[in-house]
Amino acid sequence: MNNSYRSFFGLSKDPFTPEIDRKEIMETAAIKGVQGRILHAIEIGAATLVTGEIGSGKSTALRYVMGGLHPSSHKVIYITATSGSILELYRQIAQEMNINLSSNSKAVMTKGIKAEVLELVHKKMKVVLAIDEASLLRLGVFAELHTLTQFEKDSKPHLPLVLAGQNNLADNLRYRSSLPLASRVVGRAHLKGVTRMEMQQYLDHHLLLAGVEHSIFEENSVTAIHQGSGGLFRKANHLARGALIAAAKSKATMVSAEHVRIAATEIF
Repeated sequence: MNNSYRSFFGLSKDPFTPEIDRKEIMETAAIKGVQGRILHAIEIGAATLVTGEIGSGKSTALRYVMGGLHPSSHKVIYITATSGSILELYRQIAQEMNINLSSNSKAVMTKGIKAEVLELVHKKMKVVLAIDEASLLRLGVFAELHTLTQFEKDSKPHLPLVLAGQNNLADNLRYRSSLPLASRVVGRAHLKGVTRMEMQQYLDHHLLLAGVEHSIFEENSVTAIHQGSGGLFRKANHLARGALIAAAKSKATMVSAEHVRIAATEIF
């Protein structure tokens, strides 16, 4: 990648990258809303949904919230979903929990995972199962996943659940076969494109993280990034980085809407 733009603008690092420390994530109202719903679900042992379009910041919000849970009191089982069967999901969970399962039997796998959860609970740990990209899960997985959260005849909420995915995740939970799992949901957060003002704050925040205390984006370029990205952070990152490269190439000290237009020709 062309990194000469960093030295041209005096940037200490790429300011628009997903590789960002949790403490550097900008605390938007949307992220705080996700945090409140997840913490509530964890407290009562229920489930919560985080939905949004591709690139709206769902995974970043999860990382922010889960990263704030102290490892001495919480065990987070973080899974990126696939379109596989419930057995595939159980294998992912078992691997994340370092459980050696002796069988591929659904009953044996469920028993082994639940036993490990109970052991952690007896150690005064709160266990949280977070499934990212949950919109990829088969309907059959939704139909069976709720059984993993049932303890002592469903009287003990030992395994709160966080499901994050695209907008169709909520639709998938409306099917009759998914209703037992859907009945556990106590909170829903939907992430959408940010406003133009929030986009300005986002760009300035990330420039500051890279060592630049003043904005190098003209007003019209911020508008162009906001409109071109639909207010979605992932696409905004691509546009902002590409515009910086275009501006540096033309020796411009400020990024204009034309630089954003050039960047837009390189991405989908």
